Amino acid sequence: MTTVAVVGGGPAGLSAALFTAKNGLDTVVFDTDQTWMHKAHLFNYLGIESVSGDEFMQTARTQVTEFGVEQHQGEAVVDVERDDDGGFTLTSGVDEYHADYVVFATGANRDLPRELGCEVTDEGTIAVDVDMETSVDDAYATGATARAEKWQAVIAAGDGGAAALDILSKERGERFHDFDTPADVE
Repeated sequence: MTTVAVVGGGPAGLSAALFTAKNGLDTVVFDTDQTWMHKAHLFNYLGIESVSGDEFMQTARTQVTEFGVEQHQGEAVVDVERDDDGGFTLTSGVDEYHADYVVFATGANRDLPRELGCEVTDEGTIAVDVDMETSVDDAYATGATARAEKWQAVIAAGDGGAAALDILSKERGERFHDFDTPADVE
């Protein structure tokens, strides 16, 4: 069984996948490549002077692959249900998958978390707490899935990081911080 299943491969989803996989959790990303990043050029992303959205996505995908994330490019998740064991069953057009946690990074398409039973805000977004967890335990919503009209890559990536750190904290039984030092670099 996969520990973390991420539905959506934009900045929010890949950020969550990066943190969880980097810290030893078995992570899979389902990516239909419908991210708004293909229409973007980043001049406002901290640490990046100027990069096309396509180039940013290629770099991000390469990075998560290097940390062992299993990527299902072009594979759409069509259903997510709660398992009897407390995890989740994700169904795609290809197969059925099981995970302990699910991270929705589906942009403005909020159908899957709604169908799972996640509470919705008055604005129509998925309601989350400060750690990006929804009203369904162990289900997270990140980026535009949880934020109305705040479609910035840096915000989405931060949301993904927040969700991942909460998952890692639950898995370790204490607050977890992913903070590397120069000595950690290979």
